[in-house]
This record gives sequence, structure tokens and C-alpha cells, in this order.
Amino acid sequence: MIVPCESNVRLGVNLDHVMTIRQARGTVYPDFEQAIVAAERAGADGITMHLREDRRHIQDEDVYLARRIMRTSMNLEMAATDEMRDIALEVRPQNCCIVPEKRMELTTERGLDVITHQARIRDLVSALSEADIAVSLFIEPDAKMVDAAARTGAPVIELHTGVYADAAGNSQENELNRIRAAAGHAASLGLVVNAGHGLHCGNVLEIARIENMHELNIGHSIVADALFVGLEEAIRRMKTAMREGS
Repeated sequence: MIVPCESNVRLGVNLDHVMTIRQARGTVYPDFEQAIVAAERAGADGITMHLREDRRHIQDEDVYLARRIMRTSMNLEMAATDEMRDIALEVRPQNCCIVPEKRMELTTERGLDVITHQARIRDLVSALSEADIAVSLFIEPDAKMVDAAARTGAPVIELHTGVYADAAGNSQENELNRIRAAAGHAASLGLVVNAGHGLHCGNVLEIARIENMHELNIGHSIVADALFVGLEEAIRRMKTAMREGS
């Protein structure tokens, strides 16, 4: 018997791949405003969007529109570049998540190397924090990377769950233990702990049950499920899976 998750973990819904459909044909639909309104109506605690360097899905105008109309909180995923810093400082989202980015990758493949780029990231965190933007760093579930994140002054980390999501059996359990350990270590340093990448209704419960977990940011699987059940129902099912499993 699966024991329901008693924690009140937030769900940030990433709408990037709704816009992937729009960009594939260069149409004006699906409508981003409609997607935001539907997600919030279904119970999304926040909306995540990644403004990538190549603008493959989210466009600049989408970010400005979202900031105007959203009733929940906006989480802008961005690379650690001057261009993205300037956009964030103009838009002023409630949250920014700094992620690594490569032009040829299909999706974010790994966590940010905070150790190597600590000085640059510290400066970016400082600039965004001065604008009252809560900054998170998307990192691997590794104690040394958590320590480096804390040294930048970022108040939040987002643990990369992609390896966990792709694993099975003992390998998945080992990765789950890594995530648990990293979350516990981060909490001991006073960091807020989020997580995301590759999560779906069938694997999200154990991540949602981790002590100190604050928020999960999930997009691709929700949009995929929405093809069959609609966006609002897909979000409701994810929130149920975060509490009870699937």
C-alpha cells in the first residue's frame, strides 16, 4: 500500500513545450496566455519558463506577457549570460533559476557547474538579489556542489532529478538516496530545496516525499499527458501523484 505524501510540496508547471508546438509551425497558437490561465486554474503554484539563447520555444514577448498576467509566481529559467541578466532585471520575475545551456542539447542535460564558475555566478546572484528576485541554482545532487551554491549567496537550489528519472531498480534507489542526502545537506545550510527534470506521475512520489522538499518543477510529462486528457486534468493528476503516487 502506498502511503500518501503528507508534505505540501509546491508544483511549478513548466509550459515550454506548449510553446514548442507553436514554434514548430510558426503559428500564433497554442496561445501562451491561455496556457498560463489554464495552468493556474488547475492549481499550479507557479509557472516556469526557460528563455533559451536560441529561442526554440519561449520568446521574449512571452516572458513579458507572463509577468503582466500571472496570478501565481513566475520562475524564469536562464543561462548565466549578460543578455539574460538584463532581461531578468527588466522583467523582474519573482524567481530566476540559473541553468547550464548548450545550443545543441534537446533539454538541459546536467546541473550547473557552480564550482568552476563560482565567481561569475556569485555576481549574477548578487545583481538579481538586489532586484528582489529569488535566485535558485540548478545543480547535481552532490554535497560539494551544494556547498558551492551556498557560497554564491543563492537562497534556493533546484536538484537535477534526470538521472533518477532515467534509472531503474537499485540504480534508481541509489540516485534517490543521493538526492535525499543533498536535500538534507542543503537544508542544514539554510537553503530552500526544489527539484526537477524527467519527473512524471509514475516516479514523482518518492521525490515529493523527501524531507525539506519545497517545490517540484515539471513540464514535459505534463504537456505530454495533456495531449490525451487536457492541460488542466494533466496538472491535477500530477498534483495527485505528488501526494499519493500513480
